[in-house]
Amino acid sequence: MDTNARKALFSNLTTALIVHEQIKITVQRAKELRTFIDKMITLGKKGTLANRRQAMAFLRDEEAVKKLFSTLAERYKSRNGGYCRVLRAGIRYGDAADMAIIELVDRDVNAKGATDKVRVAAERAAAAEAEGSSQK
Repeated sequence: MDTNARKALFSNLTTALIVHEQIKITVQRAKELRTFIDKMITLGKKGTLANRRQAMAFLRDEEAVKKLFSTLAERYKSRNGGYCRVLRAGIRYGDAADMAIIELVDRDVNAKGATDKVRVAAERAAAAEAEGSSQK
């Protein structure tokens, strides 16, 4: 795999794990992702401007960086590493790859899919408003 493609892959996976706090990927990727997420949470715990800029350069997502430096840094301030766990989740039917669920320890169970819930609620409200104005 090309180095830039690998860096982009793990950047996107790290961002997804920070935002959703639980994702399902292959076992090999999950084991490798642990190193990246541990480094990012350690940067978040230090909390300096230089660390924030390093995290932003790697993650390229402002919302993920905000969550990393506020919510996650506060949650793991007394923990010295081991911020995530890898749970095996069977095989993928398409190619029989070993799958795993990687999640943050002490995760917020409401974080997974929270942005989708907000988006769907906004779309429903907009549709109901458009329907109500067309009936008048």
